[in-house]
Amino acid sequence: MRTKVWLLVLLAAATARAQIYPLVPNQDVIGASGQTEAERQDTLPDIARRHHLGFDEIIAANPGIDTWLPGAGKIIRLPSEHLLPDVPREDLVVNLPDGRLYYFRTDLQHRAVVETYPISVGQMDWKTPLGVTKIVQKEKNPTWYPPQSVRSKHLQDGDVLPESIPPGPDNPLGEYALRLGLPGGAYLIHGTNNPVGVGMQITHGCIRLYPEDIELLFGEVAVGMNVRLVNQRIKTGWLDGALYLEVHRPLEGTDAKDIEDLTSLTRAIVAATATRRVTVDWDTAERVFEEANGAPTRISIGPVTGRH
Repeated sequence: MRTKVWLLVLLAAATARAQIYPLVPNQDVIGASGQTEAERQDTLPDIARRHHLGFDEIIAANPGIDTWLPGAGKIIRLPSEHLLPDVPREDLVVNLPDGRLYYFRTDLQHRAVVETYPISVGQMDWKTPLGVTKIVQKEKNPTWYPPQSVRSKHLQDGDVLPESIPPGPDNPLGEYALRLGLPGGAYLIHGTNNPVGVGMQITHGCIRLYPEDIELLFGEVAVGMNVRLVNQRIKTGWLDGALYLEVHRPLEGTDAKDIEDLTSLTRAIVAATATRRVTVDWDTAERVFEEANGAPTRISIGPVTGRH
C-alpha cells in the first residue's frame, strides 16, 4: 500500500513542485524516507532544497557528513517521512518543532490531499506565536517594514536597517507574503532572499519558505483561510495498524519547566492507544524520545489486537 501511495507522490511532485500526499483514512504517516547520491558540487542545503527538506532536518539525518562539502558519491539520507500533527485536517497548519507547514485541501478529483513544505520559524528572542488565525492579506513584491525591536538588534550588531526595504533582491521577504491576522499584523508567511536558511529556527517570528514554495502556495490559498500554529514535538500516529512515534528537539528558548519528560511521552502513547489496543515496545519508544531526531519510528509489536 505504501508503495502505491509513494508512486502517486512522485507523479504529483514531478508536475507540482511540492510534496503532495493523498490522505488515507486511519493513516497518519505520509511520505517515505529515501536516499540520494551527492554530486561533486553539492552541499547538504542544495540537496535539501531539491528534495523539499529543510536545513536542520537534513543535517540531523546525516550525522558526520560535511554540510558544505559532502563529496561526490556520498550517500545522503532523505528524511521525507512525517507524522501528521494531531489537529483538524483543514486549511493551513504550522507545526513549529517539525519546521513544516501542512496545507490540507482537495485535488481536482475531489480527493483529500495534504501538501507539506519545509519552513523557518521564530528564533529564541522572536518566537512564532501559537493559536488559530487567518490570512488577512496577500502581497506580491512586498515592502518590508522592520519593527523597531529588529532595527535595534541590528544596530547593536553594527548593521543599520532603514525604516523600509522595497521589493528586490535585498528584501528578506522575497517576492510573496501572506499576512496573518495576529495582533499587530506583523507576522507573515513569506519567501526569502536567503534560501539556504529555510528549515532553521532563525526568523523574527515569521514563517519563511523557499521562493518556489511560497510562489506555489500564494497561488493556491485565499484571504480568509484559517491558519493553525501549534507546538507538537511529540507526535503519535498509525500506519497499516501499527503505532508510530516521532519526536523533535524542543524549540530553542523553551523554558526548561515546559519541556516534556518521559511522563509526557507515556501520556501521549496511552492516549493514542485508547481506541486501538496494541503491544507497545516501550524501550524503542524511550530511545526515540531520547534521540529526538524527527524520524517516525514504529513502536508497536505485531498487528492491532482489537478495538474498544
